Amino acid sequence: MKYNEIIASIDKKEYRNLYFLSGDESYYIDKISKYISEKILTKEEKAFNQVTLYGKDTDTSEIISEAKQYPFGSNYRVIIIKEAQNIKNIEEIEDYIKNPLSTTLLVICYKKKIDKRKSFIKHIQKNSLLFESNKLYDNQIANWINDYCLNNNISITNEACAILAEHLGTNLTNITNELDKLLINLSQEKEITPLLIEQNIGISKDYNVFELQNSLGKKDIMQANKIAQVLSENPKHYPFVLTISSIFSFFQKVIIYKQVQNHDKQKIASTLKINPYFISQYQVASNNYSIRQLNYIFEYIREYELRSKGIGNKNTTSESLLKELTFKILHT
Repeated sequence: MKYNEIIASIDKKEYRNLYFLSGDESYYIDKISKYISEKILTKEEKAFNQVTLYGKDTDTSEIISEAKQYPFGSNYRVIIIKEAQNIKNIEEIEDYIKNPLSTTLLVICYKKKIDKRKSFIKHIQKNSLLFESNKLYDNQIANWINDYCLNNNISITNEACAILAEHLGTNLTNITNELDKLLINLSQEKEITPLLIEQNIGISKDYNVFELQNSLGKKDIMQANKIAQVLSENPKHYPFVLTISSIFSFFQKVIIYKQVQNHDKQKIASTLKINPYFISQYQVASNNYSIRQLNYIFEYIREYELRSKGIGNKNTTSESLLKELTFKILHT
């Protein structure tokens, strides 16, 4: 079941005796377990019938013991196991899974990918609920941000979406924390813009990784060098390893664009895994760089990635690496 389906089933009081929430993206695991903890029992019922245990402080025998107790003054008991990935031999709950107590809702938060070949997981898939919450890929983040804003009745410009996606990484909890800061400062009629991001989160609307890519694509020498200078002076906010990864991803899409540029707009966007709004950015870069130049750029990126790790780098400071790389790309 998907996240929204699980939430809807809880609202309909269609409960499962076991919710096994797994995966390396904690955002949805935390959301579901919190929703269950808040929605199933009343405040009075929770005092006797809701228990929270932590993986590093418990074991399977204690979990099973709690799960087998009958509710007092309520129809259900809710047992929430947080950080269950720290439990040794968690597969020992298999016998309980085969015959769970009908009045217990056992919620296991396992913040790690689970091996679905294990016997106890197969029993969960067959008789209970297995939810997998895996990290999104970089190219999925912008769409996720846009959907989050839409669900909160707020619009966001394409540029703002791209800036946030480049700057905030893939941790959904961190992303929502920053987005919520923005939502607090908006009325229902407004939208999130690069200027609003700069004012409330501190990400410059003009000097960021997204704008660096854009300037490199246009071969705007003056602007690209200015942005590289600013980013180099702020390694804490713009780590070189993340910046160079973004530059590589950008030029990788440019070379792919060259192969699919004769297709329709939706096909190109789908292949590049980007918003159709940004196709023109790759079109401009494709016109400015030949295949030969792009191959040189990939060699430079590889070289400077190694130099950032201290390999083959004798004299250049870490702060100068991005400026050097930018210069070489622009003058390839």
